[in-house]
Amino acid sequence: MTIFERTTLDNGLRVLTADLPHAQSVTVMLGLAVGSRYETADTGGIAHFSEHMFFKGTERRPTARDIAGEIDAIGGEFNAFTGKETTTYYVRCAAENRDVALDVLVDMLRNSRFAEEEIEREKGVIVEEMNMYFDTPRDFIGGVYEELLYGDQPLGREIIGRKETVRGATRETFMGYLDRWYKPSRMVLGVAGRVGGGVLERAQELLGDLAAADTGEPEPVAPYANGRVRVFSKQSDQAHVCLGVHSIPIGHPDRYAVQLLATALGGGMSSRLFTEVRERRGLAYYVYALNHSYTDAGTFYTQAGVDIARIDEAVGTIAAELRKIAAEPLPTDELEKARSFAKGRFVLQLESPQGLMMFGLRREVLERRLPDPDEVVAGLDAVTGEDVARVAQELISADRFRLAVIGPFDDPARFEPLLDG
Repeated sequence: MTIFERTTLDNGLRVLTADLPHAQSVTVMLGLAVGSRYETADTGGIAHFSEHMFFKGTERRPTARDIAGEIDAIGGEFNAFTGKETTTYYVRCAAENRDVALDVLVDMLRNSRFAEEEIEREKGVIVEEMNMYFDTPRDFIGGVYEELLYGDQPLGREIIGRKETVRGATRETFMGYLDRWYKPSRMVLGVAGRVGGGVLERAQELLGDLAAADTGEPEPVAPYANGRVRVFSKQSDQAHVCLGVHSIPIGHPDRYAVQLLATALGGGMSSRLFTEVRERRGLAYYVYALNHSYTDAGTFYTQAGVDIARIDEAVGTIAAELRKIAAEPLPTDELEKARSFAKGRFVLQLESPQGLMMFGLRREVLERRLPDPDEVVAGLDAVTGEDVARVAQELISADRFRLAVIGPFDDPARFEPLLDG
């Protein structure tokens, strides 16, 4: 039986709780099924910019300091993060201060002022965040890779937006975006930890009067192809690469088989990639593989930071490991190690109220399914060697490889022969 309980208010807003009576803290989260995918080309970055603005003052708490001071006064932590399909706001605090956390979080989401002077001031902050992001190739390489996969459609654009769209944002830009998408049907209030009594009543008081509305859906991702390699030329002392293939959406029946495939290839310090690329050849400090899924798309990929002088060897080695794992079934002992690794990491995530609710909100917000940790463990346990071999063969082939590179290079064609072996 799942630890999560879900209640839906009359306006469509869902309340998800996970009670851990032994905990001394509580995590309050408000997750929304909306992110940068819901922007237009002209409003790129507004989802992330809005997240910043919710911390800048409400009618009752007029300044950012007023909001922060109230959370500091209870020794809490609060923050937010924006993805392509979700946006999440949260407060962590001692369980006895749960209602303070709820009040502040809902006040921010419902009553933020979006004052023009604060918008103008925050534009400089966002631009500097962009500069930091673009100067951090380990982070930026993911954006280069997804642009190669999806092109000029929302999944292929940077979450942080472009400087011109951020600088051009007005109060009306924010209101248009929020009025369209920030609706109860897309909201989930999550409370995990020592939940305490009266949560549903409090949720009803704070959020029950939000007007229900049909928001519609964003455009589905369209097939896109524009070459196999994209190079972002940048003078640097290290090259960063992403090499992968299109894969499966988040709710696909093969999700657990693909997860174990990624774990065997590049999860942990005894994985194939870590052993071959770093330990045996000394080509990279970090290297890993994972599958990242959206509601209607996904990618199975590897990422590494490699020696510029040996980038050809690094790309060739990674491509060879991908081809090998597709050509040869995983030995039983390697499959069982990957299964134990995946289950162990999942259990560790569930140990904290924050990790537990992060898992819960992702399931509830994106899939509208009541989260059940036992279902995940059972799904991993059910994967056979034949399942992993089948999905590896279906997903991985040289003609499907897509490679993104950041470094002092300007010719994508030089890398293409490395993909074919």
